[in-house]
Amino acid sequence: MGEADRRNVGKARSEGEQEVSKTAFITGIAGQDGSYLAELLLDQGYQVHGLVRAPAAGAVLPESDRLSHLRDRLMLHAGHLDSARLFYELMEQVLPDELYHLAGESFVSYSFDAERTTLMNNVNSTHLVLSAVKDLVPHCHVYFAGSSEMFGRARVRPQNEDTPFHPRSAYGVSKVAGFHLVRNYRETLGLHASSGILFNHESPRRSANFVTRKITRAAARISVGLQSELMLGNLDAKRDWGHAQDFVKAMWAMLQQAEPQDYVVATGVAHTVREFCELAFGRLGLDYQKYVRVDEALFRPAELEWLVGDPSRARKELDFHPSRSFAELVAEMVDADLASISQQ
Repeated sequence: MGEADRRNVGKARSEGEQEVSKTAFITGIAGQDGSYLAELLLDQGYQVHGLVRAPAAGAVLPESDRLSHLRDRLMLHAGHLDSARLFYELMEQVLPDELYHLAGESFVSYSFDAERTTLMNNVNSTHLVLSAVKDLVPHCHVYFAGSSEMFGRARVRPQNEDTPFHPRSAYGVSKVAGFHLVRNYRETLGLHASSGILFNHESPRRSANFVTRKITRAAARISVGLQSELMLGNLDAKRDWGHAQDFVKAMWAMLQQAEPQDYVVATGVAHTVREFCELAFGRLGLDYQKYVRVDEALFRPAELEWLVGDPSRARKELDFHPSRSFAELVAEMVDADLASISQQ
């Protein structure tokens, strides 16, 4: 497809022709956020494509549990974001109207042990996404998944879009680099590219290596005698926790804006890990203090004591309003883990 053809496709889509549904491409579609976002877009009539990790040679493309109920409605492509040729081919084939870049190394604790891998994967993949869009589908609106970890050791709270970044991990540094790449492509090259600076967002689909899911799974297992204790790090660390299903709505809303912009997405309320434990175990009639043990080896090398976001801009411009309270989020996760155990 030539440049003139691409411009014509982009023009037709941007004018909203009724017979043409929007097409979205999601990197990291098999993750927690990707699966909720895919549901949201499908429900709105989008054609949804997603990039999933390539299987071993000769193997069948794996179906994530998070996507199994959507598999027949999605167009999944196997590959890695370290292949520029593959990604350029996909962009020219799909010609997305919207691209959500969610893929990357997202487990902060891992980034302390694998700094080089985290930095290379997250920064290079973001640059690839932006350059491919610029070259092949410049009409496409791009979302970049930023993180509250970009603020790190912030000197003010709550943190908003104007708060200076002070990352304290390779993961945070990689997200700051991605943020600046997005801003550069937006301001100098005219891309409709926005960054969502998302604070912690959880759900029953959260991976088991994250502390919230670690807590809810342990509480459920302990309640039925499958586990005796839970080892955790800093119980007094404070985080701003919301529900992932609410947060992906904000991602989508960013790309519907006439002008691209960066947004903090958060609940505006911080809770400690200790409070999370108290609610999770209390949901099952248990006292967390009898089962939770502190292991100093699990403390971060550079601990972040208190991150809490100011979602004022997102509330005003994106109509972002969390639908679940902190207590409701914890209860939903515990109930889901308990139900999962009973089905085994």
